[in-house]
Amino acid sequence: MLGSTHGTLTTTSRPARVVGRGEHPRPGAHGLPDGALDLDVSGRPLCSPVPDLDRFFRPATVAVVGASDAPGRPNAGVTRQLVDWARHVGARVLPVHPTRASVLGLPCHPRVSDLPEPVDLAVLLVGDPLPVVEELADAKVAFAVAFASGFAETGAEGATAQARLAAAAARSGVRLLGPNTNLNAFEIFRDDLPGPAIALVTQSGHQGRPLFALQELGIRLSHWAPTGNEADLECADFISYFATRPEVGAVAAYVEGLKDGRSFLLAADRAARHRVPVVAVKVGRTEAGARTAASHTGKLTGADAVADAAMRQFGVIRVDGLDELQDTAALLARARPPRATGVAVCSISGGTGAHFADLATAAGLELPALSPAKQAELHRWIPEYLDVTNPVDSGGHPVGDRRGRKIIDALLADPAVGVLVCPITGPFPPLSDRLARDLVAAAEETDKLVCVVWGSPVGTEDAYRTTLLGSSRVATFRTFGNCVTAVRAWLDHHRFTTGYRSPFDDAPRTPSPSARKARELLRPGEQLSEHAAKQLLRAYGIRVAREQLVTSAAAAVRAAAQIGYPVVMKASGPQLAHKTELGLVRIGLTSASQVRDSYRELTDIARCEGLPLDGVLVCQLVGHGVEMVVGIAQDPLFGPTVTVGLGGRLVEVLRDTAVGVPPFGEDRARAMVAELRGRALLDGVRGAPPADVDALVETVLRVQRMALELSDGLTELDINPLVVLERGQGAVALDALAFCR
Repeated sequence: MLGSTHGTLTTTSRPARVVGRGEHPRPGAHGLPDGALDLDVSGRPLCSPVPDLDRFFRPATVAVVGASDAPGRPNAGVTRQLVDWARHVGARVLPVHPTRASVLGLPCHPRVSDLPEPVDLAVLLVGDPLPVVEELADAKVAFAVAFASGFAETGAEGATAQARLAAAAARSGVRLLGPNTNLNAFEIFRDDLPGPAIALVTQSGHQGRPLFALQELGIRLSHWAPTGNEADLECADFISYFATRPEVGAVAAYVEGLKDGRSFLLAADRAARHRVPVVAVKVGRTEAGARTAASHTGKLTGADAVADAAMRQFGVIRVDGLDELQDTAALLARARPPRATGVAVCSISGGTGAHFADLATAAGLELPALSPAKQAELHRWIPEYLDVTNPVDSGGHPVGDRRGRKIIDALLADPAVGVLVCPITGPFPPLSDRLARDLVAAAEETDKLVCVVWGSPVGTEDAYRTTLLGSSRVATFRTFGNCVTAVRAWLDHHRFTTGYRSPFDDAPRTPSPSARKARELLRPGEQLSEHAAKQLLRAYGIRVAREQLVTSAAAAVRAAAQIGYPVVMKASGPQLAHKTELGLVRIGLTSASQVRDSYRELTDIARCEGLPLDGVLVCQLVGHGVEMVVGIAQDPLFGPTVTVGLGGRLVEVLRDTAVGVPPFGEDRARAMVAELRGRALLDGVRGAPPADVDALVETVLRVQRMALELSDGLTELDINPLVVLERGQGAVALDALAFCR
């Protein structure tokens, strides 16, 4: 297909490991080797080791435990495949079997402890791998693969067995792949294909088959890691490793559930630093998909909205189908960086061009109108009555002679055009044959991206099978949708990685003075009152409306006079989550008598409902602004998360929110605001002035700091509403709700 992109992204996150056997330290962002103990203020690792998986994928010695060549035995076929693979990668095979003298002509050893030399990789073809794993330390085995099933994917009892297996691997020092995996890692890859390769990670082996078959279309694959239940080695380990391999142009992943959210983000971060794209299918968008994934792998899938935000935040390109995974990974692996972002569409039919343009524009691709001079140039070869503004309608006949190449070259010469897409909905020889040859020839002479959509359902045409697929410079697709998805991902990836700065570089490592003040306010296992929750906000410099907590009607009147009328009055207590629905809020009070009466009404309602109060809040009435919500939640995979969205009484109805996974910087906070469907409200609508977005972003960043520093003591925080005032006037928290661990 295309030229190289490269020159030369719960349980809380587990503690960072020191570098052990089977791993090698790599320089980290902070002068520490990856894997050294470097933690953020929440106690989560800021770097991770890269396993030395060279010894896994290219071992010098392979022990096959349970090897067999007995006819009809399942292990016989597996053993034969492993011997063939070992021969291909230049490894020596050491069969292990308690009763056989030889297997496939190779001397057999009765036990792992009898192996005559250190072993890079042990493949365990036994029903119960636990006893074997416990023997591996003395044999100095670096890596092991456990194929056996019946572990965490089967339920609680299997999960317990898997935990014992993981513990045994940790004690032995061996890095373990599986259990519940297969032989995909030991496929024989074609080594006659040029260009950067796709490295594949799948938690379900069968789901990687379509990508493995890409080799038959001339697209190179270099590795396949079927991670199974991930008792030890997980997809993050392989993504980290692949991101450092010079032959890998892109990583394609099929993910059912993440073992550890922070490990995954560190792996995605490493890929972003190396500008290696990661394209992933992540199942679990729906409740049914999440339930199926958990039963298959025994992992907690986690909230999909959080996983989606985390992947987007660290540049992981999420796609839905395996066909999209194939096409997007192939393009990203092999396409050069874009010279321009404009897309030119050239077709032989106005309808075809219009159809593609609709899909491309809806996906956010830019189809710039060609200049009058460029249009005049194109009309030298295209009849005047055809539209050439972009999309370009050639009318068909010009592509059957020398004019076709001239049209292609003219479009590629336009400085605003970085991508040329030629959709061919069906073969029409000999014109389509000539067009395919011209596109390939032009692609060989340009550094811009040339894409062809070959829409024929047959796919046996010579123009497709030989001409287009035979080119490493043309990106060929079978559907409009996949072409649009891949091109958009390619542009997004390069936009993301250009000037990428890892948020882990700037993550806080020591608590701020605010944390000490805030911890004094926490009450383990309790919901804080509104007044106490606002004290948390004040500790972190988040502006709160002026208010006083009072315990008598007379004190309420004095407070109102000091704050200034009109005022708001609210009951305040540790069990009050929805005060408005309970009738415990009074707004717009303008006199002492109203304040006095409201105090009595609020306390009477609370008494009748059996709700304990710590007092009544007399609050400043804040002027008009945009009501937002900013909050903290704890995700079981990723830990603390920060949410921003449209707030007020309809927050649950609108459900217009964006999520950030700490650590993140100002750019991500602004991107979260930009993702909101109601973002235009902040710009000012129907004569309203623009809101103070800078103040909203600053609040999000302060809440993030709170989320990190109080992650072990604060499970949930909602600031709703946070009123964002007119530009330059700030943002004010009117209400807050907090739950402590």
